[in-house]
Amino acid sequence: MIRQQHNKVFKTIPNSMNDADILLYLQGDAVNWEHVQTLKESTQFKDEVLSGWLNVSVKTFRSYKKPDQEININIKEHVLLLLSLVQHGKKIFLSMEKFGEWLNAENFYFNKKAPIDYLRTITGIRFIDDRLTAMEYGDNV
Repeated sequence: MIRQQHNKVFKTIPNSMNDADILLYLQGDAVNWEHVQTLKESTQFKDEVLSGWLNVSVKTFRSYKKPDQEININIKEHVLLLLSLVQHGKKIFLSMEKFGEWLNAENFYFNKKAPIDYLRTITGIRFIDDRLTAMEYGDNV
């Protein structure tokens, strides 16, 4: 059941999204608790880490995993971009485990910080996604 939910959510999200894609997705498809749950279960990061990325308390993050909870549009956008990034990262690294290792490792291209430190902002997510695209086309890790 959980894998079916992931597949359902990931089928609707491209592994790279431009601004028009994001706006259309936010207007047309509902980003809801299934997306938050998919983010949680596909990344295997703890609620404390994910709530930090979304700039909300752990309690608020956990409430977003409930079907009846309304999610703020800014959080929906952030979740959507994170899911797209996860999908792109898994494509490049061939597994979430290897992508997670890369996210947690210090990196020259991120001022010797770990890429995971940049996931709190939309700009940071885009920066990481750009780095993944560069890697996809042969640039160094």
